Amino acid sequence: MHQLKLAVSGAQILFVAFGALVLVPLLTGLNPAMALLGAGVGTLLFQLITKRQVPIFLGSSFAFIAPIIYSIQTWGMGATMFGLFCAGFMYFIFALMIRFGGIEAVNKLLPPVVIGPVIMVIGLSVAMVASEMAMGKAGGNQVVDYTQSLILAGFTFAVTTVVTVYAKGMMRLVPILIGVASGYVLACFMGLVDLDKIAAAPWFAVPVFHTPEINWQAALFMLPVAIAPAIEHIGGIMAVGKVTGKDYTKNPGLDKTLAGDGLGVCFAGLIGGPPVTTYGEVTGAVMITKNGNPVIMTWAAIFAVCMAFFGKFNALLASIPMPVMGGIMILLFGTIASLGLKTLIDAKVDLMNPKNLVIVSTVLTTGVGGMLVQIGSFSFAGVGLCAVLAIILNMIIPHRPEVDEVQS
Repeated sequence: MHQLKLAVSGAQILFVAFGALVLVPLLTGLNPAMALLGAGVGTLLFQLITKRQVPIFLGSSFAFIAPIIYSIQTWGMGATMFGLFCAGFMYFIFALMIRFGGIEAVNKLLPPVVIGPVIMVIGLSVAMVASEMAMGKAGGNQVVDYTQSLILAGFTFAVTTVVTVYAKGMMRLVPILIGVASGYVLACFMGLVDLDKIAAAPWFAVPVFHTPEINWQAALFMLPVAIAPAIEHIGGIMAVGKVTGKDYTKNPGLDKTLAGDGLGVCFAGLIGGPPVTTYGEVTGAVMITKNGNPVIMTWAAIFAVCMAFFGKFNALLASIPMPVMGGIMILLFGTIASLGLKTLIDAKVDLMNPKNLVIVSTVLTTGVGGMLVQIGSFSFAGVGLCAVLAIILNMIIPHRPEVDEVQS
């Protein structure tokens, strides 16, 4: 009976994480089944490394949406998978830094003035994609009727916003899921959903695995992208510790949790799924249910793996019309940018200080403007370029305390 209760709680956790979990593959063109498989196995690997001490469920990371879209267009699916596999090693680098230098070593290399604008770029760099999908466009071509697209995207956006602002309890944790479901129902009434494909899909289907292709350009492009979710992971571990009243930064230790998450990212990249990270929604669910037993996350992971082989379900996900996802993306990508802004505000970063102003301004302009650095056949762009620029500028520009004194 006790295990049954834990299993039901695990199903509830998967329900909470589900909307965001499958959203990333739906937006990037990856297989949703692989996202479920990657999240499930990734969570189990995390539990293996941390000896099942932390109530964490790993799900698709939003930070990789823009880089995945860019990488697939530039180098193809196989190279992108290799890049995502390599991104997992950034977690191991942070784990080693914390093991030997403590959390201070990470804070010194990546202060809020570096992390904040990089997170803003992650959201803003794909703003155009969100708007195009909301208008029913793909690659500049009108795929869904313009008027119908705007109605559908607007309705989905409105429902998600209302749930986000006004809902209470468990409903407040699943605004994306409720928004997508509402948009999907309206799309069915508008005749924009092909139900025949769902009917024709098999009940059981083995997901199609993508073989990674070695491409060091894609790897170097993806590595810096992992900086933001790795820092987010540290924040997530601290947050869930506050909820359960335990200090997971000491036991099992941030080096172990980062290594566990990195292993999950490597596995997801190998099978063709999006990288995984800790989920704030799951932490919220733990807070509301007052149940921080890590076994619940084991059940959630097992259910996620089972659903990856559920053919009809994956056909249902594939049938969601583009404008529905566009309506969600408008809110989602803006939210990511807002989190970056919040990072700067929370840390009281003084933008009147010339050093801080130069870093933030450079990152935002090069990131949103689509700056590309090309040396021979090697090219570097997007979030990765911004992150490297921010780190270099922070290291080489001296901090002048006398400037702060003059301004005060």
